Amino acid sequence: MQKITFYKYQGTGNDFVMIDNRALFFPKENQEAIALLCDRRFGIGADGLILLENDAITDFRMVYYNSDGSESTMCGNGGRCIVAFAKQLEIIKTQCTFMAVDGLHHATIKEDEVALQMIDVNEVRVNEHQIFVHTGSPHHIVEVNNLESYKVFEEGKKIRYAALYTPGGTNVNFVEAIDTNHYKVRTYERGVEDETFSCGTGATAVAIAMHHLGKATKEEIGIVVPGGSLTISFSCVAPGIYENVILKGPAKKVFSGEISINS
Repeated sequence: MQKITFYKYQGTGNDFVMIDNRALFFPKENQEAIALLCDRRFGIGADGLILLENDAITDFRMVYYNSDGSESTMCGNGGRCIVAFAKQLEIIKTQCTFMAVDGLHHATIKEDEVALQMIDVNEVRVNEHQIFVHTGSPHHIVEVNNLESYKVFEEGKKIRYAALYTPGGTNVNFVEAIDTNHYKVRTYERGVEDETFSCGTGATAVAIAMHHLGKATKEEIGIVVPGGSLTISFSCVAPGIYENVILKGPAKKVFSGEISINS
């Protein structure tokens, strides 16, 4: 057995087990241990696990795992939470750079609010049945009515495993307009295989999709998720081309402790 010190963080209800792995002690190949740590009945409970590691060029490196133990693509809320974690560890003060699976990220933090620069978006795919945007993770976007009562799990699961997205699958976002530049979003996340309270890359994808379709008129868009509110800003430099994409919202420590796993 291996005893591990962990920290629990959440960003608009998207929650993560955070581990300081600068000493590279964590058994990354042990998917069962990662899944157990994220299990809400037998472990700590989280949508994912994040390791903070040293990086030769930036302030730190982010390594993200889904709650099923698989290594994942970029997680926007997780990126905001690791910035808050790095500040707690006194690695950074008010701004930083870090490396993630999708490349270099810049971020700033003021109290509990983190503004994270996402990757540029170079394509928005639109047809009669789908809108698709890759914001570090793949996102299918569907506009619906009566979002609060919509069957997100059932309908999201169908699209997540659709032949269109094989072999890796996709995240699925269901969207309803509040007004021109504000939207409600619920997301089915792959890897979690369920609806989450928030998805940062999903909220970013929705904001860009609504702007691309001409439904949103500003380059700063508010997104309301079950776990709170996020703001996404960007510069649209050409149709389907978005730069300086910033995801902003709260990131907070919930608790910390120790747990033993099979190493």
